[in-house]
Amino acid sequence: MKKAISNFFNTPWYPIAISAYPVLALLSANTGQVQPGAGVRPLLVSTVFGGLLFFIVWLFMRSSKTHKAAFLTALLLALFFTYGHAYIYIDETYPESNYTMWLAIGWIVLFVLAIGWATRPKLTFVSSASTLNTVALALLVMAVGQFSFEGGSRSAHALRLGLENAPIDSDLVRPENPPDVYFFLLDSYGRADLLNRAYGFDNGEFINELESRDFFVAKCSQSNYVRTEISLGSSLNMQYLQELSDTFNPESTSRRVLWDSLKHSAVRYNFESMGYETVNYETGFAWLDLTDADHFMSPPAISSGMTEFAGQFLRTTLARNAQDLGLVDPDYLLGVGFRDRFKYIFNSIDDVAKIQQPTFSYIHVISPHPPFVFDPEGNPTYPPDFWNDQRQYPSDLYQKGYVNQLQFLNKNMLQAIDTIVANSETPPIIIIQGDHGPWLQPKDKRFWNLTAIYFPNHKDKLYSTISPVNIFRLVFNTYFGGKYDILEDVSYFSPVPHLYDFSKMPYPCDTPNN
Repeated sequence: MKKAISNFFNTPWYPIAISAYPVLALLSANTGQVQPGAGVRPLLVSTVFGGLLFFIVWLFMRSSKTHKAAFLTALLLALFFTYGHAYIYIDETYPESNYTMWLAIGWIVLFVLAIGWATRPKLTFVSSASTLNTVALALLVMAVGQFSFEGGSRSAHALRLGLENAPIDSDLVRPENPPDVYFFLLDSYGRADLLNRAYGFDNGEFINELESRDFFVAKCSQSNYVRTEISLGSSLNMQYLQELSDTFNPESTSRRVLWDSLKHSAVRYNFESMGYETVNYETGFAWLDLTDADHFMSPPAISSGMTEFAGQFLRTTLARNAQDLGLVDPDYLLGVGFRDRFKYIFNSIDDVAKIQQPTFSYIHVISPHPPFVFDPEGNPTYPPDFWNDQRQYPSDLYQKGYVNQLQFLNKNMLQAIDTIVANSETPPIIIIQGDHGPWLQPKDKRFWNLTAIYFPNHKDKLYSTISPVNIFRLVFNTYFGGKYDILEDVSYFSPVPHLYDFSKMPYPCDTPNN
């Protein structure tokens, strides 16, 4: 056994491990942002690429120099997989410099030096194999371990809470004819008065259409927090984060508990306890996806076969130059993925409305949030047209993309509402909410979010300053016999990256309560 282990570590297989590591490391760095399955194809391609490169180098070096071939392959792979990282770092640090040519020259010099070092006659690298294998294996274990720890195991469906002291109500009563409940979270959708002030855009037609369908539109709603994950963590658990857990303290930047509280929230727990089935759609962000929902809706794979994660991985390698040569365009594929998910939601909403069991549908639409992939009529747009060379959004281009996308979203939302109502035997509850307002606004204005609620026979229970933390409290109190207190509506700002370093913000309102 000991001899077998010794032989295993003395065999130079480390180039294959080095080929796998960059994909696993990127998955680890994006834990919660992408599903693990997104890395399968890049991992296979990367590993096969490393194996082929090893074989080609071995052929040139002859079979008697396997260890030399392995070492040179490892050096070439290191150059290949670090090129994109160097490119991104220089681009972000020195955006005005003419670095492309110098970076290419530097990598050519390193390539020549690598070949010169590895092919020196006196160096065999036989004794290095065990050490390099051990290091490569350790890197793989750390990447996989971090990914497993941060991601956790959330595949099995179970009625549970992400936060032990989230305010559930075990005495809720499901009515004889229970209404389906739809929670449309429209990412970054701002209040009508903010859109008018900031962009000169009149959203009155959409608001009037909602009101004509008997929606209550809160004229002075504000989100409780200014970022998606903490805003949703509060609204889906019906409590301010500061009151939910000591984890959410100013010194912490951890999001693992927060993300788990989104997937297994008090709202979801209450509905499933009453026999409701949960519906959720894929967003492209793993930390938002309830993959263990009764109905997890995901569109077919895009026809190109390349995912957004694969495009991100491509940009971190020497293969990023394939985009400059027009051989592949990850940014185009980014747009395809977001358009596919958007269209799938609104093309399949009638299927959700026809589910026989009562349903709680949490539908997170990444719109009008960027990337901007639609014009007002639904024609595809090219995401890079709205950002600069550093992939940041100038205010004028952000405004153009945002307003374009919002108009197409409005049309789809009205059609979805009509489809839901037409297919519902019992009038449904429909909540349309922005988690916060648009980007690039003054700190206090970023809370001004859209809130529109269809509350059959009980619209009088709603009020103009309602905030997300109270919406589901009112739902459970009004329709299911809940006894939740209505909390004071408060907004809290926290800076990046200090998620939980909260400061109270003003809650002005020119409109009296309705």
